Amino acid sequence: MKIKQYKTARRLGARIFPKTQNPKFILNKRVQRARRPSPTTEYGLQLIEKQKVRYTYNLNERQFAQYVKKATGKKGINPVGYLYQTLEQRLDNVVFRLGFASTRPLARQMVSHGHITVNGRRVNIPSFRVSMDDRIAIRKESKDKNFSSLSKSPKEYTPPVWLSIDIDKREGVVVSTPVSDKSSEDLFNLTSVLEFYSR
Repeated sequence: MKIKQYKTARRLGARIFPKTQNPKFILNKRVQRARRPSPTTEYGLQLIEKQKVRYTYNLNERQFAQYVKKATGKKGINPVGYLYQTLEQRLDNVVFRLGFASTRPLARQMVSHGHITVNGRRVNIPSFRVSMDDRIAIRKESKDKNFSSLSKSPKEYTPPVWLSIDIDKREGVVVSTPVSDKSSEDLFNLTSVLEFYSR
């Protein structure tokens, strides 16, 4: 799996997997070559951006296309902002963002296996969308499981500003709406993604 992720990340020229966010990958000459501007069509560039987002959030084509359709179908909203919020507010992504899992695939597995609660109720749907003031926690019966990255370096982990966390309780709260930041903008371009689907 690690080799496959490295190949995919090199092909897209982006550090889209946790395993590729290390100095060895960043300094890899093949990655640097992939980042160099090369002649390609606008369609090709948009396709690459779409693939970056899909792989980042661990989504299949059908799931992602539905999110895009919903974002572009709503009136009176910024479709780029709405799409970003929809992706970030997925329960599996929130579990990952809180540091309960080291990767999004592992976070999805935790949710699917019933290890996560939202406002005290067990939720096993990875695509469940959290809302403001929702309280996300590792289920009491699951806290002794050896899958929480928080147990490795709790004092070093800082969640995004739209989430707060109680490390000792293994519990997080949604305190605001996700807003795209510099790191996400550097990783992929959602405007290009929407343009790709508007063809």
